[in-house]
Amino acid sequence: MTARFSTRRRDFITLIGGAAALLMPGAAQAQKPAPVGSVTEIEGEAFAEARTERRALFRAAPCFINDVVGTGRSSRLTLRLGRDTTLRLGQEARLTIDRFLVDAGGEITLQSGPILYDRPAHRPPSRLSIQSPFALISVRGTRFFAGPSAGTFGVFVERGSVVVSAAGGRVVLQPGQGTNITYPGAAPTPAAPWGAERIRAALARV
Repeated sequence: MTARFSTRRRDFITLIGGAAALLMPGAAQAQKPAPVGSVTEIEGEAFAEARTERRALFRAAPCFINDVVGTGRSSRLTLRLGRDTTLRLGQEARLTIDRFLVDAGGEITLQSGPILYDRPAHRPPSRLSIQSPFALISVRGTRFFAGPSAGTFGVFVERGSVVVSAAGGRVVLQPGQGTNITYPGAAPTPAAPWGAERIRAALARV
């Protein structure tokens, strides 16, 4: 009797173990996050960090929510988020993709370095915001630069418009206009045209 019970118990445990082994790959697959974008161009070194994992990026590599994306010295990286949003990062840039919904916008944190946001003019604006130590940039436009420029943190709009908010100040930038935030905690300067040389130097960073 005892031997028969032990045999049945062993067979039951084996059956449960086999079922779990069959189900686990499917469960892991279901929990795997879907990518929100991918790398379209890369020059030099770039990486993505998620929790304690760091992975090198390459052309067509996926990127995910909460990824910290960075570039090395003398490096450039272009990300395509969703179908129409492009982010170009210059050297030694760091940003986090906090939230992103295709064609609906999202939230990105720019820790350092220069970026160029680009979205086709024929597409409706997405509700995207970029938070940096210097300012909150609310995207209304389709192509703008943000990052180090002329010894300060600058935001310049080439197409569309953006709202730059910092230290209780708020500036709306139209095409050809830029603003400066001299240090974290300073208010943005009034919207003003940028000269051709400054624009060229800023875009050359990305």
